Amino acid sequence: MSDAERAMSGRTGTLLVIASMIGTGVFTTSGHLLTDLGSPLAVLLCWLLGGVLALCGALAYGELAVRYPESGGETTLTTHLYGPRVGFVAGFVSVVVGFAAPIAASALAFGEYADRALGGGSSPLVGGLVLLAAVAVLHARGRGAVLFQDSFTLVKVLVIGGMAGIGLVSGHPPHLGHRADEVGSTLLSGEFAVGLVIVSFAYAGWNAAVYVAGELRDPARTLPRALALGAGAVTLLYVVLNAALLMAAPASALAGETEVAHVAAATLFGDGAARLVSALIALGLLSTVGAMVMTGARVAEALGRRHPGLGFLQRGTAARAPAAATLLIGGLAAAMALSAGFEALLVYTGVTLSLFAALTAAGVFVVRRRDPGHPSRAANPLHPASTLLFLALSAWMIVASLVARPLAALAAGGTLLLGLLLAIPFTRADR
Repeated sequence: MSDAERAMSGRTGTLLVIASMIGTGVFTTSGHLLTDLGSPLAVLLCWLLGGVLALCGALAYGELAVRYPESGGETTLTTHLYGPRVGFVAGFVSVVVGFAAPIAASALAFGEYADRALGGGSSPLVGGLVLLAAVAVLHARGRGAVLFQDSFTLVKVLVIGGMAGIGLVSGHPPHLGHRADEVGSTLLSGEFAVGLVIVSFAYAGWNAAVYVAGELRDPARTLPRALALGAGAVTLLYVVLNAALLMAAPASALAGETEVAHVAAATLFGDGAARLVSALIALGLLSTVGAMVMTGARVAEALGRRHPGLGFLQRGTAARAPAAATLLIGGLAAAMALSAGFEALLVYTGVTLSLFAALTAAGVFVVRRRDPGHPSRAANPLHPASTLLFLALSAWMIVASLVARPLAALAAGGTLLLGLLLAIPFTRADR
């Protein structure tokens, strides 16, 4: 595709990363982390290390995407790196686990927060399904989708920045206090590694610009910048926002709570303010669902482009939107919203995606060995340190999760097995 045919600017790529990252997790996970880790400071350090993990991953993906500037994300990159069968499984996992499951979780969270904002009495599930239908239709048509995405992303960033600022000014720093020796021992525990898996769900989306690489103008320049700026901005927002939330209320009030932002606002300002916060969060989740539908559809489209048996996924509109793939993503997300709870989706997603993100990032070593002088090296100046750190943290998270959450490991293994079984006939038919 020529640069003139590429419809997305670097700004849209950066905002797409931000919109894909800022979603359900930041508003729902800190209460559960407090229960597991027992220390507000340890929770804050978990969020900071999660941001470092995302930045290291973004650097690795940036180099790979400059070398292979095509839409499709992991399915495109792993096909180039390891062959079509691995690429098919990566695409299958991306569609089912990387997008449909988080979209379902975000839609459910939208329904919950919208219900809180309206004072209760409505059905969160129905609200989430209505959102899924509306976003899928908008992105399937293509027209207006980019403007919608940019506008709601800016609204979401302003909302989080405002919440963080107010919380820092009005909160109580002593709520963060904890003995340094106890925090140090927590950082080396298996619980902290599992906490990183949960946090990684909140940071998921740091690789979003890779999925639309084929539609970005001047991808060699804009892709690494979009990934790094997006991941860096969200890390800053997440750490500041969680510091504000943890200072707003004592740990005993937040521990175990899913809607920590609502609890924090109610503690500081009362129920009226909490309902307003819930309304603003619901508004921000519109952008999250839209961003993941947009990027997930490109992964499904890439599967259709590479595998003739799935060619129907390439069907689009005059606006170059992958309509069939978009509707597939929306349908899968709706099915998951109807059949699974939020926490189950979170753990299952975190473990499975960590495995494939590590496999993809390891491809940096593969491509540098194949072509040591390729100019894409400039997009990843901290390699090998950043890539090795990403792989080591990912391995620690996966092993700890296998021990602590065997059911999630079983579900993840079942998904991989299904992907491998499907890959055999589809990749054989491609030959």
